[in-house]
Amino acid sequence: MPARIAPLPRTVLLAGATGLVGRALLQRLLEHPQTQHVHVLLRRAAPAIAAHPKLELHVVDFAHLRRLPRVDDVYIALGTTIKVAGSQEAFRQVDHDHVIAIARAAREAGAKRLAVVSALGADRGSRVFYNRVKGEMEADAAALGYEEVCFAQPSLLLGDRAALGQPTRPGEVWASRLLGPVLPLVPRGIRPIAAEDVAAALLAATLAGKPGVHRLASARMQGAQRR
Repeated sequence: MPARIAPLPRTVLLAGATGLVGRALLQRLLEHPQTQHVHVLLRRAAPAIAAHPKLELHVVDFAHLRRLPRVDDVYIALGTTIKVAGSQEAFRQVDHDHVIAIARAAREAGAKRLAVVSALGADRGSRVFYNRVKGEMEADAAALGYEEVCFAQPSLLLGDRAALGQPTRPGEVWASRLLGPVLPLVPRGIRPIAAEDVAAALLAATLAGKPGVHRLASARMQGAQRR
């Protein structure tokens, strides 16, 4: 029997570490034995992120990125809403322009695997502005030349945004309060999903190392943190 080859240690980049999925991703990346170093990009200092031997924080301007450190894998969990952003233009800047800027800069610095948190319904041909922007982001990110690209497409996220110092999102609050008792009865494809499940599924899919462009449907990610 041929000897098993140990997985190579990975240096990774994470953007969006202060959000629901991003915070869960950060914790999992730091705990994973294959992770050697984690570079985190932040728009402003984040005292709530605890120091860790594997962790290095970088405060940057996403609209004017300088050369990024060399990494193997890139995880992007940036996202806002039109209400929080203040306009459709501001929303697009975060959910499309900043995502693509980070992905492009990381690819130029040598990254080979890209993982992005997108959304259920992402479709560049959609008449719904939110879905269209997410779809355009996916198309543009997939064209950057990565060996492997994985998009997570979750439904409404479940998690405590207030505890992270983020504005709450009405849809998520409604889903958590009203659907809680009957959540198992909601079809898996549209059922609200825990941010931890999204993080676990995205990390597992990326580390699987399958070339090409992949999409993780919300139904597939349900319960991933327990697998």
